[in-house]
Amino acid sequence: MNPAKKLRRSPEGGYARGDETRHRIIEAAIELFGEHGFEGASTRDIAARAGVNAPALQYYFENKEGVYRACVEALVDEASETFGPAIEHAQQVLSENADTDTLIDAVIRIQEAIADSAFAKTCKPGRRLFFAREQAGHEPESATQTLSARIREPLNQASASLVARISGRAADDQQTLIRTFSLHGQLVIFHVAHRSTLSMLGWKSIDAEKAELLKATIREQTRTLLEHWSRERDDAQQAATQNASKRKPRKQT
Repeated sequence: MNPAKKLRRSPEGGYARGDETRHRIIEAAIELFGEHGFEGASTRDIAARAGVNAPALQYYFENKEGVYRACVEALVDEASETFGPAIEHAQQVLSENADTDTLIDAVIRIQEAIADSAFAKTCKPGRRLFFAREQAGHEPESATQTLSARIREPLNQASASLVARISGRAADDQQTLIRTFSLHGQLVIFHVAHRSTLSMLGWKSIDAEKAELLKATIREQTRTLLEHWSRERDDAQQAATQNASKRKPRKQT
C-alpha cells in the first residue's frame, strides 16, 4: 500500500478543517473495518458514517487501501503514546544492569500499559474488532507489518529481555519467550475474549473499578512468578559455583 496522505497544519499551529474531516473519516473507518472487515466495509458506508461525501475519501486517501493504512497509522500512534514510556523505561533499566526488584517493576509497568490499552479498547468495540481481525490474519498484511515494526517487536523485545535477565536465561530462549507471552496473555485474554470473560465474571462491562481489580490481581500473579524465576536463577548459579569448586583440583601439600 502507498502511505496515506497527511495534511499540513494551519500556520497558527491548530488543526485545519481538513485535519478534522480526515480524523472523522478515520474514526468512522476504524469502526466499519472492525465490524465488517476490509473487504466488507465500503468507502460509501465509511463516508456516510463520517458525514462526508464519497469523493472526500479519494481526496484525502486516494482509495480504500489508503483509508485502511491511515487507520493503522492512527492506531499505532495511539499505541506509541501508551507503550512508548514503558518500553523506554525497560531499555533504561536493562542498560543500567538494575537489580531484580527494579527489573520486575519494569515488567509490571509494561503490563500496566497493556492493561490500560486493552481495557480502553473494550470501551470502543470498533477498535477491539479491528485488532482482532488483524490478529486473525484476515486483513491486509501491511497492517501487521506496521504494527509489528513500531509496536509489537519493541514491546516483545523489551519484555523478553527483562524476563531473561530475571530468570537467567537468554532473551531468545524458547522458555523465556513462552514465559513472556504467558505473562502478557493474562491481560490480553480480557481483550480478545471480551464477551466470554465478562460472562464468566458476571460483569456487563469493565469499568475503572473492575479494571483496577484485574490489574491488581494480575500484578500480584506476575510478581510471584517473576520472583520465583529469579530464585531459580540464583539457585542454579549457586549450584554451578559449587560444582565448579568441587571440580577445582586441590594443591599438593
